[in-house]
Amino acid sequence: MSEPKQVVLSPESIRITWDDGHHSEYAHRYLRGQCRCAGCVEEMTGRRRVHEKDVPEDVQAVDWMEMGRYALRFLWTDLHEAGIYPYEMLRSLCQCPACRSGRSATP
Repeated sequence: MSEPKQVVLSPESIRITWDDGHHSEYAHRYLRGQCRCAGCVEEMTGRRRVHEKDVPEDVQAVDWMEMGRYALRFLWTDLHEAGIYPYEMLRSLCQCPACRSGRSATP
């Protein structure tokens, strides 16, 4: 599994360069809307409680930290900080054309 080599927070997006050379870019609101913490997803049922449409349009990640060697955690301008984003999850959420076409080709 790849690990982030560099994480850059810009006003427009969150950019991750992976140690295998891949580059991922995520809109802040999109990534915030994917949080899987217990406040955003019901623990017992797995039903999503907070969707991207529920996240403020102007939300931004203002800081981040590594969680062990398996995930990133972001501090968002809506003060949400509970979510942990495993590397595997972040790679699966990559919106680049190559990743999106690879996902659509998989049943």
